[in-house]
Amino acid sequence: MKILQTAAEAVPLVKTGGLADVVGALPDALARAGVTSRLLLPGFPAVRAALVAPRMVASLPCPWGGVAPTLVAGRLKPMGEAPAYVVVAPDLYERPGGPYSDPTGAAWADNHRRFAPLAWAARALARGTDTAWKPDVVHAHDWHAGLVPAALAHAGQPAASVMTIHNLAYQGLFPAQSFLDLDLPQAAWNVDGVEFWGQVSFMKAGLHHAQAVSTVSPSYALEILDPAMGCGLDGVLRAHRGGVAGILNGVDYGVWHPSIDSHLPHRFDVRDLRGKAACKAALQQAHHLRLDPRAMLMAVVSRLTSQKGLDLLLQVLPQVLQHGAQLVVLGQGDAALEAGFASAAQAYPGQAVLLRAHDEALAHRVFAAADVVLVPSRFEPCGLTQLYAMAYGALPLVHHVGGLADTVTDSTLESLEDDQATGFAFHRFEAGAFEAALRRAHLLWTRPEQWARVQHRAMQQRFDWDLAARHYVALYELALNRLGALATLA
Repeated sequence: MKILQTAAEAVPLVKTGGLADVVGALPDALARAGVTSRLLLPGFPAVRAALVAPRMVASLPCPWGGVAPTLVAGRLKPMGEAPAYVVVAPDLYERPGGPYSDPTGAAWADNHRRFAPLAWAARALARGTDTAWKPDVVHAHDWHAGLVPAALAHAGQPAASVMTIHNLAYQGLFPAQSFLDLDLPQAAWNVDGVEFWGQVSFMKAGLHHAQAVSTVSPSYALEILDPAMGCGLDGVLRAHRGGVAGILNGVDYGVWHPSIDSHLPHRFDVRDLRGKAACKAALQQAHHLRLDPRAMLMAVVSRLTSQKGLDLLLQVLPQVLQHGAQLVVLGQGDAALEAGFASAAQAYPGQAVLLRAHDEALAHRVFAAADVVLVPSRFEPCGLTQLYAMAYGALPLVHHVGGLADTVTDSTLESLEDDQATGFAFHRFEAGAFEAALRRAHLLWTRPEQWARVQHRAMQQRFDWDLAARHYVALYELALNRLGALATLA
């Protein structure tokens, strides 16, 4: 079985969030399961720079005129020896700003043009354009690849498709006239196609046409079937003949483990935590926090957006810091949130700091230094932050939703007694509930023996990609079976 992984980003080349971690780790896990997998990525500058021995495969459509994108095969140097595919289109991808937005943070108005070529490239490969390799299944990740299942369906279904939702809140919505740029037949423009309330929806296109649909945790798979969490697509999801599979993301412990992490000033593991104390001291010193091993160091490593629930943290921060805790926030995003944490850093010098950056190496050091990592998300499809935190001996404090609920066991009297606790959780998305959880965390921090038991339990958790890969293989087989059944009926 041959799988084409189609996505907008993958570590270590392009990353804005957890999607990149998943796409970067899944192919290797599939290989260990005996499944051949290749990546298809847009030709962002870092991807082009990593491309070794490029080989022209096909010229792709360009309905709006101009220079046609091309599909190129080669190897991506930091990602091993497996061949990969890149859509080369300098006018679309080689721009200032981020992968999806301009330098001001505004989404590029032509993002439908920038990501539609992924679908055309997948369609070409499924039709056998590259005589050296033809996929059986195309795995489309999030809205950027959402057009892939639609393109395959309207091309006679030359391969099966699987659509994975990494975050349903981001749907790839564009004006109706954008449909003219998508190289799809007119029949695709209807309520059972890419049309969504008079707009083009890449996410809906993927969900409607894919043979199988998944998301990145079991709880989120159930939550998005409800109108409150379905972002307007709950009806499409409930109507899908195969339902929604919830496959929990894994962690690449070859990258995220404190005993081998080259980004850390001191390494450590569950048997010897002296290196963690040294990492904490190093971070406090480097970023002008009070050098105090007894201060509970809280951390946020996140995009600063409303989804992440960080407005709750700003509401309760004065009460939390009065107990002597410290806070480091690593991230950037919403201007109001950035301003709020910057003000807190000014108001509490030596106790709070905002590191306004997207810095992967620094993120590793923050996890290693932190005692508690805060993830108070309004909703969370899976979340990798809490998984990384546990690996580094930082106890996650989470809102009990989605993948956070699936992975963190709250420190209750019962779970502490049974030695099952791995962090802290609050159930109502309210400042009072969040503050109460923070208070519980601080009380446990003042009991070092109990804290150490929970910390050890957290560090012993394993969320391996090999298990997730086996679930994905089963999903690919299911998609192929459904496609075969459709062919038989036809």
